[in-house]
Amino acid sequence: MKLVILTSVVALVLNLSVHAESTISLTGVHNCCKKCDDGIIKAVKSVDGASVTTDKGNVSITAPNEASAKKAVSALLAAGYAGQGAEVPTVADAKVKSATVSGVHLCCDKCVKALDKAVMGIGGVTKQNATKGAKSFTVEGEFSTQALATALNKAGFNGSVN
Repeated sequence: MKLVILTSVVALVLNLSVHAESTISLTGVHNCCKKCDDGIIKAVKSVDGASVTTDKGNVSITAPNEASAKKAVSALLAAGYAGQGAEVPTVADAKVKSATVSGVHLCCDKCVKALDKAVMGIGGVTKQNATKGAKSFTVEGEFSTQALATALNKAGFNGSVN
């Protein structure tokens, strides 16, 4: 009888661990307006079973399991957002005079202003041409591509640096 009870308890624990929800919390996500907030929600909810709560730059993603939660974070990154707690793609470091950045969420002038502050704070950058709603923009000067990607991520943005 004890063996049956023990076996039942072990089976229940294993079943619960397989179906346990997973939550990933991110901080520093760029979220300056309702359009940003809507973009964050849309990206996360594109993953089946994932949900999100936002509070300014704090984002909490909950999904049925760890794989789905990580997939939701990837969807958020693909939508042009980043935050501490997300595994952002690494960028090969190169010294360049120009780089094109694509995929960053730039829905409003506040987004552009925040991005400008981040990019223009990089040593060697002389200008950038990001505009509201742009799918891509160019950064010029003499700078490191890794420094550019790091500055974007620190400001809560994600994009592809080429």
